Amino acid sequence: MVKALIARKVGMTSTISKDGVVEPVTLLLTEPNVVAQIKTTEIDGYNAIQLGSGKLNKTKIGKSKAGHLKKSKHQVRYLREFRIKEHDSELKVGDEITVSDFEVGELINVTSISKGKGWAGTIKRHNFHRGRKTHGGQSYRRPGSIGSMYPQKIFKGKKMAGQMGHTQVTVRNLKVLLVDGENNVLGVKGAVPGPRQSIVEVRGA
Repeated sequence: MVKALIARKVGMTSTISKDGVVEPVTLLLTEPNVVAQIKTTEIDGYNAIQLGSGKLNKTKIGKSKAGHLKKSKHQVRYLREFRIKEHDSELKVGDEITVSDFEVGELINVTSISKGKGWAGTIKRHNFHRGRKTHGGQSYRRPGSIGSMYPQKIFKGKKMAGQMGHTQVTVRNLKVLLVDGENNVLGVKGAVPGPRQSIVEVRGA
């Protein structure tokens, strides 16, 4: 069975376990996902499944996308591809995958785009220490030396100021605490990257 879904982050709440422990929960709204394409090793060189989800804002879509979704007989807004180890022979184009395929207690991996923080300095971005403000110190939030005299260049990967956030982040081994098949809601223990209403990819761990 393929463990993959395209979801939307709703927000966070908390639950109380049987032991009386309060656990943070992230709620993911998972509309029924449609199988748009199945890739195999023989044809494409690798095994993967392409899922589609979400309603279109417009009544019309591009001809290329419409032709791609013709076999599935569904017009979806989002398309995501998930690598799989082995192809499920029972799964066909046009089939739907719902949240009911997941079970409470299993581990999943969640991928999303983190919140963008804009251009940030080294203190906020890399947790650098600030310079002293006494005894004549004049370098408070500067990054300091970025290289020696040799080799007269800056090495790649040097921690400096730059764009912070808005990158693809994967959080692994999150525990499923809630599976609501009627409302298509999946509850995951802990935090999930990205703002509310952002698109999230859910994979089996």
